[in-house]
Amino acid sequence: MKKILICMGSSCFARENRDNLRVIEEFLKNHGISDSVHIEGSLCMGQCHRGPNITINGNEYHEVRGEELPEILRKELIEL
Repeated sequence: MKKILICMGSSCFARENRDNLRVIEEFLKNHGISDSVHIEGSLCMGQCHRGPNITINGNEYHEVRGEELPEILRKELIEL
C-alpha cells in the first residue's frame, strides 16, 4: 500500500497543510485510489523551517503548495 505522511505540526498545519490535506483527499477520490493509499498525520517532522512538509512513499517534499501538489501526487501515485 502506498503511504502519505503529512505533517500536522502547528507550523506546517498553519502554512497550508490543512489545505493540502483536502487536495490530497480530493485527488485520491477523483482518481479512484483512496483504498490503496494510506494517509497518516505526523505531529512534527523536524523540518519546520522547510514546511509545509509531506512524505509520499518515503520521498520528502518541502514547502509544498496546493497548486503543485496534484502533479507531485500524480508522479508518486499514478505514474509508477
